[in-house]
Amino acid sequence: MAKKKALSKQDILGFYMDDVLSTGQKPHSVFAFAKTHNFEESKFYEFYGSFSGLEKDIFVAFFENTVNALHKSEDYKNFHARNKLLSFYFTFFENLTANRSYVVYALEGHKNKLKSLQVLSELRKHFKNYIGSLDIKTLDLKQEQLDKIQDRGLKESAWFQLLVTMKFWLDDSSSSFEKTDLFIEKSVKASFDLMDTTPLHSLIDLGKFLFKEKVRA
Repeated sequence: MAKKKALSKQDILGFYMDDVLSTGQKPHSVFAFAKTHNFEESKFYEFYGSFSGLEKDIFVAFFENTVNALHKSEDYKNFHARNKLLSFYFTFFENLTANRSYVVYALEGHKNKLKSLQVLSELRKHFKNYIGSLDIKTLDLKQEQLDKIQDRGLKESAWFQLLVTMKFWLDDSSSSFEKTDLFIEKSVKASFDLMDTTPLHSLIDLGKFLFKEKVRA
């Protein structure tokens, strides 16, 4: 039988996910994987250097599918940062749920240490860039180094929140994962309430006013 010549990255990702779910383990080698699916081993290396890179890219694919779906929505484009992030969460977890068997396979044994899990390292980069694109309002500290620290802290805390939600979802046994939906609503609201700089700005303005008045006196 002639080897497949037209092969996409999505084909390889699909073959891999099907294999690990059917056998309960990753293929023994790239050669065996290619032979099973009737394509030249060299085609695999056009996309990935190893199964490790492929496994990371599966979670990136979930992210990209989410963002692509969101950007097709005119409503999403007009949302403020809070609702954009909320929409991201719901759509991202819909993608995870559609592929729950694989995600559970990939993460279940490591769900208490997701923060250090290499398979999520590329997702982390993409998600942090996404958070940066939301233009979430933070304090203007008037000092570049402090602003960078604040920005880095915002992205890291957002990433940690996503990991906590993923663990909650892995443990969720409610129908249609309705408890996860509720958790998402409450956690995103709480995080934005904590980041709300309006009260803090008011206190700073009051402090400046009192300071000026004291100086004048």
